[in-house]
Amino acid sequence: MELFRLIVVGLLLAILISLGRALYFMSTGKGDSGQMVRALSWRIGLSVGLLLLMLIAARQGSITPHGVGR
Repeated sequence: MELFRLIVVGLLLAILISLGRALYFMSTGKGDSGQMVRALSWRIGLSVGLLLLMLIAARQGSITPHGVGR
């Protein structure tokens, strides 16, 4: 379970770093827009990967919803 948490936190940090890189490329105007698109594409890919990881973990019973609002 601890490994799962480390993977999730690592993916979240990678998503934030990728988003920060895209913001940097957009705000400074350095380089071409391809770098910004590449950074945003990485962010989307990492987000989809994180979502799939969470769905697989929920399906296997590694994580369970806590039932807020019930």
